[in-house]
Amino acid sequence: MRFALLFLGSIFVIPASAGIYKCTDAQGKTDYQSKPCEAGHSAVEINIKTGGSVNLDQEAQKQQLQQKEQEQKQSQEQIEQQISQQKLVKLKQDAQDESAKNQFLIKNSPDKYSAFAIPPYVYDQLPTLVKDYQHRLPDIERFRRESAEKALASNECGRVESVELNAKSNKVLLVFLVDCSTGKNFTFTEQQLTK
Repeated sequence: MRFALLFLGSIFVIPASAGIYKCTDAQGKTDYQSKPCEAGHSAVEINIKTGGSVNLDQEAQKQQLQQKEQEQKQSQEQIEQQISQQKLVKLKQDAQDESAKNQFLIKNSPDKYSAFAIPPYVYDQLPTLVKDYQHRLPDIERFRRESAEKALASNECGRVESVELNAKSNKVLLVFLVDCSTGKNFTFTEQQLTK
């Protein structure tokens, strides 16, 4: 009885806004105190105004779990960014390789291609139309070359003057326009070029 009175008396000495800490050690001994529990004790904070309580150990575990989830999320985002960056580097390199093939073809066949028949599309300086399809830039450069070759094979194109992605292109099907020195124009879809 004395202990209960002493305990109740100590509660009223603490400012009304303060909480009480219920601390339980490894042996199961429980103490009530006005300061936070020592390390290694199970801790519950009791709000003397509302009578509610918060298990501080569970709260700490919850915060640790949230922090771990946040760290995992950040780590996953970093991995995805690295993969995306690697894909972009590969795409740019593949596009440059296709452009180099185009320039090699032009250089070795000046009678069939004007010097600016297939100017390289540079990833960071793409025309507005091409920018919409930048994820397919290596394909575009290859199809430009194949369009020029197909136009020449028709025997109706004396020399290829220019090959560009056409405005009729869409997300499903790319279209290419070839202008020839004879005044003849050819339009090829990627479907026609892959046959």
